[in-house]
Amino acid sequence: MTSPVFLTVDTELMWRHHADGLVGAEIFARSLEPAGVGVSYQLDVLARHGLKACFFVDPMPALTFGLAPVRAIVETILAAGQEVQLHLHPNWTAAVAGDKGARAARFELVEYSLAEQRDLIRGATELLVATGAPHPIAFRGGSYSANADTLTALVELGFVYDSSHNGSEHPWPSAIDLPSAQIAPLAHRGMIEVPVTLIEEKAGAFRNFQICALSAGEMRAALDHARDQRHAAVTIVSHGFELANRAGTRPNAVHVRRFEALCALLAERATEMPTVHFADRPALRLGQYDVPLGPDPLRTRWRQAEQLWSNMVAERAA
Repeated sequence: MTSPVFLTVDTELMWRHHADGLVGAEIFARSLEPAGVGVSYQLDVLARHGLKACFFVDPMPALTFGLAPVRAIVETILAAGQEVQLHLHPNWTAAVAGDKGARAARFELVEYSLAEQRDLIRGATELLVATGAPHPIAFRGGSYSANADTLTALVELGFVYDSSHNGSEHPWPSAIDLPSAQIAPLAHRGMIEVPVTLIEEKAGAFRNFQICALSAGEMRAALDHARDQRHAAVTIVSHGFELANRAGTRPNAVHVRRFEALCALLAERATEMPTVHFADRPALRLGQYDVPLGPDPLRTRWRQAEQLWSNMVAERAA
């Protein structure tokens, strides 16, 4: 019995670079290909280890900067044999190039009505397809922002999977009506919900399985737990910019090491924990009751020490 792994990469522009007044080309470079450790680097590492990953691409900045730069990153992902699915940050719908973020629409998808969400998702789908991506069947709201209306809109628009539920961001802006600790995929409101995997840092407090959120030791422990408990799936999150510092000017060595360690672990476990694409429509054991990895003070303290080093050293701008 395998536990399929959804290794996901939210691929988006960082609003902070726009707000800082950087020009469009620099915003794209620092968000998608920062310091040599962006999307292309991640694709190379994935290929080296024979792994599949889903790149949730946000096409909304095309409304501000045009389709060409979004098309370029979509083509890069597809050429590497990885899949593109839909991501959506609605604030870009009102953005104006060069205005330093003075104009923005509401940031969270859950701040919009059902009709507005339907229009936003439909428009984003059309933009993504216009870049050369296949019609998406999976969705993740920007900042994990989604609610019951989001799922209703997704069903109406023909989507199959949503991966917005993140208990560490629940109930806001991840507002789908599921328990915070829900990590197993399930049929919910007409969709297959594939929640982000969590670990429990302390009783009732969760951290999502994300490169910048967990140490390599915590990631290994979470994978061990999922394997030993035969979890229905594991859903991991990264970002196109996550392996660089916040300025996008130099690699964050801590995060690079974590990503490479994670890929090596997944390659070692390919038989029992195969990475999958949503487009594969893998057979999932829906509705299984899976429990997040429990707290371990030693693991937590190690990560906190590592995080301190990351913030003090690796995050410095070049």
